[in-house]
Amino acid sequence: MQWIEVCIKTTSQAIELVGERLTMLGFDSFIMDDQDEFHEFLENNKQYWDYVDEGLEKQMQGLSQIRLYIEDSPAAPETISYLKDQLRLLPQQYPKIEFGTLDVTLEHVKDEDWENNWKQYYQPLKIGSRLLVVPEWLHPENPEHRVEVLLDPGMIFGTGAHASTQMCMEELERAIQGGEEVLDLGSGSGILSITALLLGAQHATGVDIDPKAEDIARQNAAINQLGPDRFTALTGDVIGDTAMMEKLKKSYDIVLANIVADVIIPLAPAAASFLSEDSVFICSGILNTRLPEVLSALEKAGMQILSTKQQDDWCRVTAALA
Repeated sequence: MQWIEVCIKTTSQAIELVGERLTMLGFDSFIMDDQDEFHEFLENNKQYWDYVDEGLEKQMQGLSQIRLYIEDSPAAPETISYLKDQLRLLPQQYPKIEFGTLDVTLEHVKDEDWENNWKQYYQPLKIGSRLLVVPEWLHPENPEHRVEVLLDPGMIFGTGAHASTQMCMEELERAIQGGEEVLDLGSGSGILSITALLLGAQHATGVDIDPKAEDIARQNAAINQLGPDRFTALTGDVIGDTAMMEKLKKSYDIVLANIVADVIIPLAPAAASFLSEDSVFICSGILNTRLPEVLSALEKAGMQILSTKQQDDWCRVTAALA
């Protein structure tokens, strides 16, 4: 079936009013793309900043638009003309609101475009000397026989494209010798837990504050043929949830935290409690301007810094008990 994508340009101030008008007119299914809402999401979900692609952030700058889809039928021109007429009434009805241009652009799309167009942006990604992150619907050639980490990138944060994730994966290549017990704090899509297991770790436990992450990480593990005997996914806040701390309480060979400085700093004492004499704590998602604060917090928690690495504006730290 052919469809027409109708894109309405507006402003952050007016986007909700435009959406309400569309609903009143019977258009009850549409997509809002708005810079202010995007930034509000980031502000309320700081633990995910490291997974936000800089290209997406630039793409959202100054953007306020609504997209809806109309069946490409003989009635479509009349429907679109009626919609434009109704949109032109809004500035008259709300003279104190800045609606922007309210320009309407049209593009023809097919059913399959909706489902699959986003997939073109994900391609196999080489990381380190041994890893290859592969979207699960692709079957690329792998002449170097890299370890393939299969993911569904459309599910949740954590695709391997961000510098912070790549540095953690590269450090796991070095740290995994075989048979390790791994704890992944802020596990998101499960990419680091899965990487550790595919490199030879015995078991990984992933914990994320977002309840959606538990199922999604488990699904990604299953794509890689890693069952519950190898991977455990949990939902909880390690910093504030004493019951979760008790549930996790034991020593791990490797503890991971690919989050942000604002979370790693208060997390440091808890992370130290999961370490033994031969364990390592690998943390990333740290902006270079925040690195001194993180190093100080780790040392105050009784750790010594083994190594640091910077890629772009992001840093990775590996530490152990002092």
